[in-house]
This record gives sequence, structure tokens and C-alpha cells, in this order.
Amino acid sequence: MYRAVGDESYSWEALQPHFKRSISFTPPRDDLRFKNASAEFNVDAFSTTAGGPLQVSYANYANSFSTWMEPALNEIGIGPTQDFNSGSLMGAQYCASTIRPESQTRDSSQTSFLREASGRKNLKVYMTTLAKKIVFDEKKRATGVVVESRPFGLFEYTLKAKREVIVSVGAFQSPQLLMVSGVGPRVELAKHKIPMIADRPGVGQGMQDHVFFGPSWRVKVETLTRIANDPLFVLGEFAGQYTLKKQGPLTNPVCDFLGWEKVPRELIPKDTSSILDGQFPPDWPEVEYLTAPGYVGDFSNLFTTQPKDGYMYATILGGLVAPMSRGTVTLKSADTKDLPLIDPKWLTDPIDQEVGVALYKRLRQAFASKAMKGVLADTKEYFPGPDVKTDAQILAVIRNTVQTIWHASCTCRMGKRDDQWAVVDKEAKVIGVDGLRVVDASSFALLPPGHPQSTVYMLAEKIAAEILWKNHGKTSA
Repeated sequence: MYRAVGDESYSWEALQPHFKRSISFTPPRDDLRFKNASAEFNVDAFSTTAGGPLQVSYANYANSFSTWMEPALNEIGIGPTQDFNSGSLMGAQYCASTIRPESQTRDSSQTSFLREASGRKNLKVYMTTLAKKIVFDEKKRATGVVVESRPFGLFEYTLKAKREVIVSVGAFQSPQLLMVSGVGPRVELAKHKIPMIADRPGVGQGMQDHVFFGPSWRVKVETLTRIANDPLFVLGEFAGQYTLKKQGPLTNPVCDFLGWEKVPRELIPKDTSSILDGQFPPDWPEVEYLTAPGYVGDFSNLFTTQPKDGYMYATILGGLVAPMSRGTVTLKSADTKDLPLIDPKWLTDPIDQEVGVALYKRLRQAFASKAMKGVLADTKEYFPGPDVKTDAQILAVIRNTVQTIWHASCTCRMGKRDDQWAVVDKEAKVIGVDGLRVVDASSFALLPPGHPQSTVYMLAEKIAAEILWKNHGKTSA
């Protein structure tokens, strides 16, 4: 990443304090989990003194299907690893989650950072308020934001900035807000008659995302299928196990076991292998495996589409984490009330198609492993079924069932100031104007192969520390 940005402060070693600053880590309660579902971890990946308000831990319950997926992945060559928080993803292991260990509820930026800061005099939160446009002066300096508040009628007014404006509305709406304010590709702005402040052709371009898909089987262990189909069971679990003991399946975030690897080279063409090897470093995985204890199909609705035939179902999802395809975010209109137009362009690059087909074959290998035999309720793949055999048939299934892992990023990409496609520089400052930054997944220089939640927090911590140092000569507040 530091090569793309041109700054050593973005090296792995330099970023460690910023990764650690947000988090308070609590080890797993393995005494409450299945004996064959112990979660390994590296305590050195977290700070014991400087941790922030965001709680990271493990559920008090491991999915039953995960205890079968673990040896299956090991058998096909994806060996165990200690953790996914220390800089290496290769291998398989239970993953940590942003979960409050005492209550076994999800932790978020709202329940951690915002709740902790809620009493500060220098914080004012505007509820049900939509940012309409960034205001610039004649020197192209951001001086405020025009907003609209609801619900009691429409109140449009300007929030003025003493120092700078920081945009953080995500991979889709950060580029939208820049463009409606006059910062973006010249042609796109002209199309919507938006006066141009800065011609930045990279705004809304080069979107990177991870996607996943996978086959489903009938299994002999309890899965999400029962939770979706048996409301009395859910009520009993909520009233008993969850509410009173903070235990049971309702404490689990569903995808609790993961694995990463390079695609076995015998499953892809040599030319594809050469391109991937030249594009990504040796420790960058190309595919991810995610436990999904239930029927997935085409992701239309995971609760209403669970089969009601008396069987339990389980899926192993495969994710593409070295995508070559690039999407776009453009405008529907010059008004932020109209959501932007998103063209993710998933699987448009032939390499993603070839890797996707190879990944599907690996998912099937895991289900065909000796380790998996004891949990399968029958010998026939339920979805998409054994009739899907050829590469063309597999690719068609992938195209019809592909879903985002919600990792969209890079639409206001960080880069060197002389890079015409970069939108922000190493300090997250928008190039071509003053007093404006973008700090969220849209301003990533690249999308890392792991789940980017921690990278979002890291980037925010890094930029916040630099702002505090510049304005006050200190690195924490």
C-alpha cells in the first residue's frame, strides 16, 4: 500500500499502532464452546494498554457446521493458522468479531465510538439530516456543507467549517457527494449541469469489491434452517439461552469460520496464473472460504428461502479476494436524494471468471472430503446439483447467484498527487481543492484481501492522529 501512496507511514509496521488503537480485545470463552471449536488467537495482535472503545471478541457459541468445515478445509490443503489479525491470512481458523463479550451483542462505531463521545461539548449530531452539497469559496476551499433536515418539513441550511470538511459516507455516497459538489469527472459533471470545481476523473471510478457464491448440501446438524423455520425454537433460545446465559446460536454472527488460499495452479490456465503472480504478492490470497450454516442459493432471502422439507442445510461460500474487475459509481441526478448509479461490473474480467470456476471446484472438493462425510444427510448436492458439471455451467451458476460481501471500496482512491486518477493524497485530502478530506473505504488505495472493517478503523485513526498532531501537537484525544 505504501508504494501506491508513496509514503512509508502506510507500511504494515507503521500502521500497527493505528490498527491497535481502536480495539479492546477479550479472548474467547472456550469453556462455553464445543470442545472441537476452540478459537486460536494471537494476543500480540492487540494492545493491552492503548485499546479503544471498539470491543472485539468471539461468540460464546460456534456453529455446529463449522466444526465439520474446519477438518474438511484442512484435508483439501488449507491448513490451520493461528489467527487473521497478525498480518497473514493464509490458512483456516475461527475469526474474531466486533462483539461485546458481556452482552454477546454486536459492537459498531455507533455503540463504541459515538456512545463514548456522546457527552463531549465539541460533538453535535444532526439526526435525519442529508448532506446536499459541499460549499467552496472562490479559492476552492471547502467552507461548509449544505444539509437538509427532516421530518418536520424540509429545512435546508449550511453547516460552516472552521478548519475543514471531512466526508465519510462510504464507497457509494462519498463519490456522489463530491460529484454533486463539483469535484469529479468533467464529462459526468457536465451531463448533470454541475459547475466544476475540480476535474478529478477518478471520482467514482475503479471500484473494487469482493463477491461470493457456493453450493448447498443437506446436513445432520442444526443450522440457520431451523432458526428460519421454527419461531418457537427461536423464542425459546432467546428467552433462555441468549437472554439469561448469553449462550447458544443467537450469540453467533453466522460466518464464524474462515479460510484463505491461493488457487491451486492446476485448476487455472497458465496465463491466468502468470498474471495473478505478477499482480499480487506471494502472501496475498486469491480466494476465501466462509462457513454459511444454511441454504444460500441466489441470496434472495436467507430466511424465507430455507427449504421446509425437514432437513437442515449448510453452504460453504467462496469469495474472490483478488478481483481484477472494476466497477463505477455515477450520478442519477445532481441531487443526493437520488441514490447514485452503481455498476459493480462483477466477473467482467476473464481472470475473475476462471478463478471463480476453480473456486467452485474447490468448494465441491471440501464437501467431497472424508472429513465431511459424517455430517452429510445424503450423497447428492442439493444446490446447484450434480447436473452442473462443465466450466460453462458452473460459471452460469456463479453469474446467477453472485453476491457482494459488502467490501466496496476505492471509488475516491488514495494515491500520489501527480496521479491523475487519484482522488485523495496520503493525508486523505482531496486533490485539486483545499480544506476537504475523504476518510472511509472509498479512499482506500487498494482493497486488502481480508475483511476491510479493521482497515476502515485504522485509516480513521491514522488521519485523526495526524490532524490532532498538526492542530494541537498531540496524537490522541
